Amino acid sequence: MKIAMIGTGYVGLVSGVCFSDFGHEVVCVDKNPAKIESLNRGEVPIYEPGLDTLMEKNVSAGRLSFTLDLKEALDGAEAVFIAVGTPTRRGDGHADLSYVMAAAAEIAEHAEDYVVIVTKSTVPVGTNRQVKQAVKKANPKLDFDVASNPEFLREGAAIEDFMKPDRVVVGVQNERAADVMAEIYRPLFLREFPIVTTDLESAEMIKYAANAFLATKITFINEIAALCERVGGDIKEVSKGIGLDNRIGNKFLHAGPGYGGSCFPKDTKALARIGQEHAVPMQITETVIKVNEETKRRMIDKLMDLCGGSVNDKTIAVLGVTFKPNTDDMRDAPSLTIVPALVGGGAKVRVCDPQGEHEGAALLHGVHWIEDPYKAAHNADLVVILTEWNEFRALDLKRIAKKMAVPHMADLRNIYSPKDAKRAGFTAYASIGRGQYFED
Repeated sequence: MKIAMIGTGYVGLVSGVCFSDFGHEVVCVDKNPAKIESLNRGEVPIYEPGLDTLMEKNVSAGRLSFTLDLKEALDGAEAVFIAVGTPTRRGDGHADLSYVMAAAAEIAEHAEDYVVIVTKSTVPVGTNRQVKQAVKKANPKLDFDVASNPEFLREGAAIEDFMKPDRVVVGVQNERAADVMAEIYRPLFLREFPIVTTDLESAEMIKYAANAFLATKITFINEIAALCERVGGDIKEVSKGIGLDNRIGNKFLHAGPGYGGSCFPKDTKALARIGQEHAVPMQITETVIKVNEETKRRMIDKLMDLCGGSVNDKTIAVLGVTFKPNTDDMRDAPSLTIVPALVGGGAKVRVCDPQGEHEGAALLHGVHWIEDPYKAAHNADLVVILTEWNEFRALDLKRIAKKMAVPHMADLRNIYSPKDAKRAGFTAYASIGRGQYFED
């Protein structure tokens, strides 16, 4: 089957590459000439483990190509996916659908034969019906259907998630569209991965409900962690104890500096806005948004305490600034709240991140980028572990402590233990939900 993929951002590129690996002919379309030229040279514009190899394989096999020409991409295509950005609209928290509707208008202009228009972008409930109305109005003669196919890809593990999904969600209005979608996902059906076929509105809602629930789990455990610090509990033991309950599960129960990324912040805000528009306030989601921001600010207080109440003229090494490991994505990362506060407080901040400088250089001003964590810690007054990259999971703590002017550490991902830190020579160590810090 021939598939057109509009958008070569994270979702569009990963989906297009993976569909081509299923055996489909995939043409990825983008308006950015520089990006298309780069892709045609075999260069991947995002960091996602394994994506470059898979892309090269399918381009070489003739199943994957990149173009600026939507009309060319639509020629013979049975499905066209819209995988463009839906950023939070400034001022009201709603998802900005301008790119989605623009893509729909172009499809209406260039499509000639029957095609299923599939929304891969995360969109508010009712958007697919809006797309259908817009296309029908622009081109009344076009034979088409619409479908909703939300993505559930974790950055850093996107290929595995696409090839071995927990489930595939497909929203359709008729059997004709359902048959096209079934053929697209036939390789997964044959391997008996769950495929949920439902109506448009339910498919749209599943995406928002799933992300809001996961964001709630993260925020809940961060609140419990804050309480543990006051009452003397150990959040790692608490997380383990409740996660063993099958009704709760152990995923997304790792305390940290708050959630970030391309999905959770945007989707929780959009869901809250949808609730407001329909007079059904999403009170839990609204609270999650508020508490998550408070969690990030609480991290700043923790760092201030470790520096004696002020970071002015302190040298601070920050290890990890992307919102999670195995990605270069900086969107809504806790570092975007924490690092500027340190710089604004007069600190000399050194940043070490395996992939973060690509995006972070334009977002984090007044910092020095250093490739080696040991060099970053040299003569520092504080080391902060902010992203749990594998490179930071087995550091030589003794070596770092000896290099520092003041051996203090803020382990905001609970990678190490107070015992490990003290044995290594740190005189102060703070983590999340395991007591404030110790002093010799």
